[in-house]
Amino acid sequence: MTKNGADDACLSDLKDLTFEDALSRLDETVRSLESGNLTLAQSTAMYERGMRLARFCNETLSSAEMRISRIRAAYGDQTQMAFESGDE
Repeated sequence: MTKNGADDACLSDLKDLTFEDALSRLDETVRSLESGNLTLAQSTAMYERGMRLARFCNETLSSAEMRISRIRAAYGDQTQMAFESGDE
């Protein structure tokens, strides 16, 4: 891992990541931390990176859930009627 400048640049670009990319980077971060091959400073920086990635993933999921809720509210009646007619 490089000095904080490169890591900070990576983290400032979170808004440009897809959820899947962020989740993959979070997984890599966890594996690095679990390896036990990092210095204390590296571990601390990786932990911070992981927390930022986790927050980004959580916020992205929350946003998707809210969008789905809005879609359900907007189209709920049609969807419910379609499911009810399909059950017969």
